[in-house]
Amino acid sequence: MIDSSAFHSLSYGLYVIGTTGAGGPAGCIANTFQQVTSSPFQVSVALNNDNVTTGRILESGRFTAACLSEEAPMELIGRFGFHTSADTDKFDGVAHGRDAAGVPYVTETSCSWFSARVVSSMNLGSHTMIVGEVEEAGTLDSDAPMTYAYYHMVKGGKTPPKASSFIPGDAQTSPAPSDAAQAVSAEAGAKAARTLECVAASVEAEAAREGAASGGPSTGWRCKVCGYIVSGYPDGLPADFTCPCCGVGPEMFEQVEL
Repeated sequence: MIDSSAFHSLSYGLYVIGTTGAGGPAGCIANTFQQVTSSPFQVSVALNNDNVTTGRILESGRFTAACLSEEAPMELIGRFGFHTSADTDKFDGVAHGRDAAGVPYVTETSCSWFSARVVSSMNLGSHTMIVGEVEEAGTLDSDAPMTYAYYHMVKGGKTPPKASSFIPGDAQTSPAPSDAAQAVSAEAGAKAARTLECVAASVEAEAAREGAASGGPSTGWRCKVCGYIVSGYPDGLPADFTCPCCGVGPEMFEQVEL
């Protein structure tokens, strides 16, 4: 028997993984980056095989990692976590640097950065484990690094289905505010259903836009974190509205014409 709730006690950080290849720069959010040896300094990261970033890392043989601080805005996390590098240069408009090989790394609200050369990889089925030898590293800020628990409990963030720690089928449970450990477990249990709802909700929103009256533009609201659009609400979203895709509140939506 495997009790999936046991995985909720594992601790992670939050990182922006960067690379570049023939198709240009690519990047994604990962919580699986870690140091694995000290002599030499080696790090590893597990990325979904469907990610554009994964393919370009294997193509170029290089990647960077930026350790996000607790000050990192949800817009930054959403840009790298809920969009695809197939049609978006995620580094465009984001403060970043480049290592000696020209691979980008995020400097905005990042504590530190690492540049690594791929030394081995292992296909794990849904994900590939990539090990790299660190060739450059630097400190950027003294702010506290963001943990995955902080991302969920304080930022209200959600885990995309492609993440290594995504557990499909977790039951939704209301967190107990008096017990931080229970809160982390409950939030992890709710994240799967909320993220999966995004697909159906986006389809419904698209249908609503297509069915809008042709006499003039209709009003909608776009999430600045994940890009989800909800139609209607010309006077503003309800105070208790949350994005069905990434879970942020109405303050993270901007009004758009559909």
